[in-house]
Amino acid sequence: MSDTLELTKQLIARHSLTPMDDGCIDIIGARLAPLDFSLEKMRHSEVDNLWARRGDASPLVCFAGHTDVVPTGPVNKWDSDPFTPTVRDGMLYGRGAADMKGSLAAFVTAIEKFVAEHPRHRGSIALLLTSDEEGIAVDGTVRVVEALQERDEKLDYCIVGEPTSVTKTGDTIKNGRRGSLSGTLTVKGVQGHIAYPHLVKNPIHMVAPTIAELAATEWDKGNEYFPPTSWQISNIHGGTGATNVVPGTVEILFNFRFSTASTVDGLKTKVHSILDKHGLEYDLAWELSGKPYLTPRGGLVDAVAAAIKQVQGLETELSTSGGTSDGRFIADICPQVIELGPLNATIHKLNECVAVDDLDALSEIYYLTLVKLLTE
Repeated sequence: MSDTLELTKQLIARHSLTPMDDGCIDIIGARLAPLDFSLEKMRHSEVDNLWARRGDASPLVCFAGHTDVVPTGPVNKWDSDPFTPTVRDGMLYGRGAADMKGSLAAFVTAIEKFVAEHPRHRGSIALLLTSDEEGIAVDGTVRVVEALQERDEKLDYCIVGEPTSVTKTGDTIKNGRRGSLSGTLTVKGVQGHIAYPHLVKNPIHMVAPTIAELAATEWDKGNEYFPPTSWQISNIHGGTGATNVVPGTVEILFNFRFSTASTVDGLKTKVHSILDKHGLEYDLAWELSGKPYLTPRGGLVDAVAAAIKQVQGLETELSTSGGTSDGRFIADICPQVIELGPLNATIHKLNECVAVDDLDALSEIYYLTLVKLLTE
């Protein structure tokens, strides 16, 4: 059994349902301590975080990930217990196998191999772990980043172990993510009897042309790495429950997934100008849950792509699709952030799994990336 497989199994066996770590960080810390890593635990609320670093010189290469997993769903629907790691037909089954305990194990074994072969490497290596990624993500990576910012500790390169691959490990890496900006819009009218339209102001009718314009607006054209910014309504709430009452307000929840071609202030300004143009009386509350970030070709992207080519024999594709990740926090202190992990086909599903061979391939890719960044 390979070291990466064995460590992945040890981690899967821990019931680390978000925001619990259930000892995963201790298992990993025990592997890093003999390699002269300084281990700094940062616990916030119920969340366990770890900042581990070897060396104090630059460049600093950081591996980042999370030990927490999503709930299993009905255990009786799994073919084997989700917290009993099981190998069947070359696949390792268990909650977190792909998202992302396999990546964490590959981080560790890649670091172990690299330090053994290059004990006097230049620069530094770090590992940033949290148990608050699958949850609300307020006491995890963001807290570690804040602590590092306070002492002016910066990263040069960061690899997040999110499962990014589609059909073969390494075929896709995320070199950025779109931002997420949400709004809660309340449009005000005048409530009254539906049979007396001259005495009411129907906010649903009033906002309808505005919705049409917002939906038809081109916010930006995107760029080389990002698709155009998207504006979407997720919920509309209006009415009293009765069929003969015009409501006094309607509430609309919407979200922007936006690229680096737009700014938060620019999107807000444009929305308000459209609302004001239509003469609406409204309240609008904004929530920014993530800014977009981008790592262009060169540096880290090229090193990872070359490692993938060497191990897997394929040309990786760059992507900025999907939701958010903890990379959005790390980008505040690191100019180059990418995400690379195993296949994402089974993440969050019943019978989550990862190919056993992919674990070793992933470890070798991470190892070769360290070689390229810290020795060449």
